[in-house]
Amino acid sequence: MTDHAQHRYAGIIAGGSGTRLWPASRAARPKQLLPIAGGMSLLEHAWHRVEGVVPAARRLVCTTEAFAEAMRGTLPGLSADHVLAEPVGRDTLNAVGLIAHVLAARDADAVVAVLTADHLIEPAELFRERLRAAFGLVEADPARIATFGVAPTHAATGYGYIERGAEVASGGGNASGGAARAFAATRFVEKPDRMRAEEYLRSGAYLWNSGMFVFAARTMCRAIERFAPAHADGLAEIARAWDTPARGEVVARVYPSLPRQSVDRGVMEPASVAGSDGARPFPLCVLPLDAQWLDVGSWPSFAETIPADEAGNRSNAHWCDLGSRGMTVVSEEPGHLVATVGCEDLVIVHTRDATLVCPRAQAERVKELAERVPGKWR
Repeated sequence: MTDHAQHRYAGIIAGGSGTRLWPASRAARPKQLLPIAGGMSLLEHAWHRVEGVVPAARRLVCTTEAFAEAMRGTLPGLSADHVLAEPVGRDTLNAVGLIAHVLAARDADAVVAVLTADHLIEPAELFRERLRAAFGLVEADPARIATFGVAPTHAATGYGYIERGAEVASGGGNASGGAARAFAATRFVEKPDRMRAEEYLRSGAYLWNSGMFVFAARTMCRAIERFAPAHADGLAEIARAWDTPARGEVVARVYPSLPRQSVDRGVMEPASVAGSDGARPFPLCVLPLDAQWLDVGSWPSFAETIPADEAGNRSNAHWCDLGSRGMTVVSEEPGHLVATVGCEDLVIVHTRDATLVCPRAQAERVKELAERVPGKWR
């Protein structure tokens, strides 16, 4: 009998540069390494979130070559052969595919939880329960791909959505003696417009796509071969070379040639569509994650990690104010004072060498701004 626990892995994707959190997040210090909550970075939160489910010896981090050493310095338990360094970013399909192909080559029975270093999830133990349940579902049916969905609180257009179908299985017991429920994932929609997002919210049938998945490594390799063949051969070639002296040459030659594509558009959306016979070769299921889930991708979402005062202001800075409301004031300089009078709904971020001021409603444009600032401040 297979000891499934010996074949469980976690792959943490931590490759994005986090330009929407400029000027705190820079090319040399991505958002995953910023101290976000409780003095820990997002990467550290992701690493510790799987404690008791996947041992440190079977956790990997997929990041860019430029961040690899910093990631290892942040996580002392991360061994060099468990850092999958991309020479360039090629979106999530290739990051997920790299994790799946390398692990399938190392362990034919590998079952992988792909997580991201973008989230804060509380309580962590509830997430661990859902994670254990997802592993159990995939181990019971290795063709299955499991994901986690978050109940939407508003009609967000910055998240993907998952349509929840009929209940398909129980994913095992939880701490309260119940079972983690799982449902067919009948549709994946990537970042809808406002009208569709409002429709999804009203329907009650859609969950936010958390961007986290559990699958058998070989199943994901087959899914990429079927739905994203332009990626399959290159990823397979890289995996064959990964644990050999040829790794550097092969990765440098092949990886930049892979098309940019998200795993949601490239694999999950087409996999959710039934064939003419009504069957799905890769059954998709979603486990509702009824936890506090925060995707820390912009200054408004970062602000939610800071308690608000009675006027809706959030600040971790030395801040002196008269009559402002809805402010987000962040500073990395303990000796610097920020002072405001009568302001409303602004984001102010002060670092050692740069200061950002923008309306909260235009915070998404910080990414565009970060691409325009002179090189020394990027």
